[in-house]
Parts: sequence; C-alpha cells; structure tokens
Amino acid sequence: MPSADPGTEDTLDLKLPAEVLALFATAPAGSADDARGGLRAVDPADHSALLDHIGDWRPADTPAGCFQLLPVDRDRDLDLITRWMNDPAVAEFWELAGEAYLTAKHLDAQLEGDGRSVPCLGVLDGVPMSYWEIYRADLDPLARYYPARPHDTGVHLLIGPVADRARGLGGTLLRAVSDLVLDNRPCCTRVVAEPDLRNTPSVAAFLAAGFRLSLELELPDKRAALMIRDRALRRRL
Repeated sequence: MPSADPGTEDTLDLKLPAEVLALFATAPAGSADDARGGLRAVDPADHSALLDHIGDWRPADTPAGCFQLLPVDRDRDLDLITRWMNDPAVAEFWELAGEAYLTAKHLDAQLEGDGRSVPCLGVLDGVPMSYWEIYRADLDPLARYYPARPHDTGVHLLIGPVADRARGLGGTLLRAVSDLVLDNRPCCTRVVAEPDLRNTPSVAAFLAAGFRLSLELELPDKRAALMIRDRALRRRL
C-alpha cells in the first residue's frame, strides 16, 4: 500500500529541521537566482514549497481532455476517495477498504505533514476521476531501496470509476502528470514510481507513458517495479 503514516516504517519518516526545509525550494523560473542555478530561502511554514506549489500548476491538454491536479480538500473529497478505496480492484493494492476513518487517516498523514507528499484529485474535463499522490521520493523511505537522486519525484495513482479504467487512460494520464512534474519542478530530473509487480496493468501503463523498468525492488510490503521517466529522454519515449 502506498502509505503516508509517519508512525510506520515504510512511510514518510525523515524529519527535517525548518532551516533545512527552507533550502529545498527552487528559485522561480527566470529569476536571478534561477539563472545561477541557485536556491531561494522560503518560509519554513510554506509546506507547499517542497513540491513547487502543486496547487498552482496549470491544467494539461491531453488526448483524453483537459486534465488538472487538484490538491485534496479533506472535507470535500473524503467520501469520494473512500468510495474508490472500497472498490475490490483498488483495495487489493491500496489496502484501505473499510470505513472512512481509514482513508481519512491516510490523507491526514500527508495533509498535516511537511509537504513532502501531496494527495490530489485528478480532474478530467471538470470531473474528478482519479486519485494521485505526488511525493518527494528522495525524502521518502523508498530512497533506502534504490539509488535516489536529489528531487526525485514519485507518483502513486488510482483511477476511480470502473468505466474510466476500461478506457485505458492510465498511460495518457501518467504521461501528463509526469510532464507536469518535469515542467514545474526544474530541479527534478526523474519521475519515479514503484507499482506492485503483480499489478500488470499498472506496470504496462507506466511503460506506455514513457517510463522504463529500472529495477525490481523488495520493499517491506511488496515486490515492486521501479519505474523511471528521465527528463533527458522525455521527448524520445
């Protein structure tokens, strides 16, 4: 399960002091600091800085329609995400089936954290149809299991409605989201993911989106495929 409970071993547990967190925000594109490849100091209370303010990212045009990542609002979105988590095909891999408090706990661990993982709705042509987690893989325990690079950015995805899963949208959406990451995070050179190797449709969707299978990983809760999309190869794959 892609977990974000700070109290467990396989989740986001690296604690950074505020003065260190302040160094992880990149300078705005076009600024003097950006031209020098430098970093800018930010308000340590600005938890959106670790992922370059996802809430400000513009929508993307895709072959399936206009797609946007919308950071989760717990009160607005909990019922919808809980319903998706209780679909058997989703529950097999996310392991969050059950009452809403289970999904709420999973969301709260991210929403109340330092911003290294941001839960989002994927909205296609104005309709919420997928759930995403965009996270700093280099600050995640995943980094213990592969040669992480600074600013590696990870993605978790589930497509909610069964009808949308049947449309084969996974590859299209993964390409769009990884493009959004690379366009909006200038310090990020790779987008990574670790789907369960048993989840063949998920692995196939990543391959269709221009990711490559880098390694097989033995993680605490699964055997995973390490999928990587490289900035340098994004126009070729």
